Amino acid sequence: MKYTESVFEDLSKRYSYQPMFLQSVEEVLTSIDPLVVGHKEYEDAALLERLVQPERTVSFRVPWVDDTGTVRVNRGWRVQFSSALGPYKGGLRFHPSVNMDTVKFLGFEQIFKNSLTGLPMGGGKGGSDFNPKGKSDVEVMRFCQSYMTELFRHIGADTDVPAGDIGVGNREIGYLFGHYKRLTNQFTGVLTGKGLSYGGSLIRTEATGYGIVYLAEAILKDHQDSLEGKKVLVSGSGNVAIYTIEKLCQLGACPLTASDSDGWIYDPHGIDFESLKEIKEKRRGRVSEYVDTHPHAEYHEGGCLWDIEADLAIPAAIQNEITLDKAKLLLKNGVKYLIEGANMPTLLNATKLLAEQGVYIAPSKAANAGGVATSGLEMTQNAERLSWSAEEVDAKLNTIMTNIYQNAARAAEEQGNRDNLIAGANMAGFKKVADAMMAQGIV
Repeated sequence: MKYTESVFEDLSKRYSYQPMFLQSVEEVLTSIDPLVVGHKEYEDAALLERLVQPERTVSFRVPWVDDTGTVRVNRGWRVQFSSALGPYKGGLRFHPSVNMDTVKFLGFEQIFKNSLTGLPMGGGKGGSDFNPKGKSDVEVMRFCQSYMTELFRHIGADTDVPAGDIGVGNREIGYLFGHYKRLTNQFTGVLTGKGLSYGGSLIRTEATGYGIVYLAEAILKDHQDSLEGKKVLVSGSGNVAIYTIEKLCQLGACPLTASDSDGWIYDPHGIDFESLKEIKEKRRGRVSEYVDTHPHAEYHEGGCLWDIEADLAIPAAIQNEITLDKAKLLLKNGVKYLIEGANMPTLLNATKLLAEQGVYIAPSKAANAGGVATSGLEMTQNAERLSWSAEEVDAKLNTIMTNIYQNAARAAEEQGNRDNLIAGANMAGFKKVADAMMAQGIV
């Protein structure tokens, strides 16, 4: 049995109740097998066994009081997966679906995503099953303060630097940072995604969405094509989707869709970025409101947004939204490129079908690395007590995303297929982490 197979078999037995984590590990181990075969020293050092196990996991209760005076209790987690390349780095997700499986899968993906950026960052992730939706600002503040009361003892600017994710935006980061500062009497770059008034970076909010489009631009350019005039399907309407839509418009593409948990909109004229941003970011409304001011657009509570003719698809909502049936719809509607905006949005059988049918797939660990890349740039600015202009940060982000594509494509080409960016991204990310782990001994 191959080394990668034996490691995955053992992991599957141990964590059969964590399917998302196992899915992410299986994809990586399958991709890197050609690299591992030629390195017996990896097996001798149990490198893969160490790689697939977090260095540390923290689980804790989060008690807080709601506006009626009722005591509520949620669960909180932080998984510190790998510090081989630098301090643990990865977001915090507040959503009812969050559990240890979610956090481990996201943390494992983060190792390779951070490696691909070229910045000195390890991999980690955290969150809670708390739902900020429908809560008052005071309730959110109380929860964040309780969450940080435990988390603060496990993080630090040179140890672990969390950021935002689903359910954790500027409001939540502000409350978390304020309480960390009070508990430690330190003003450090311990969190990224901060407000501009207290150490945040320009372009951070937009970074993941912008980075997705920069990577797509690099891919199409390498295939003697461009985004100009391309029809694009986008799912989601959070920061990632909104700023993906903005950058697509700026580069001449036509984003046709957006969605939330209630339904989705289709605008044949192209989604109006400013209107969508007003609804989702300023009013915290629902995408259904879009048709009130755009009568030519359609709102659907049922159906499937992937059943529309397009050139590119960018799933930017949540993991595993592209099932096998939805992959078949993408093929039917002529999609040639799938750029993964969310973390692991495509099931493995759907990925296999799309790849076999010639669809070019950019995996999330490459495509949505713009957010953590800009977080890394924020860490640099905090450490140097500097603030770069939006143009400087945007230019650095574009360069990082272009380099991610080139390095992943080069790694894929070395294995005989430059267009297999899934394997290329996994191999390029893994090689750097493996080299660091081997250099640092058995730790």
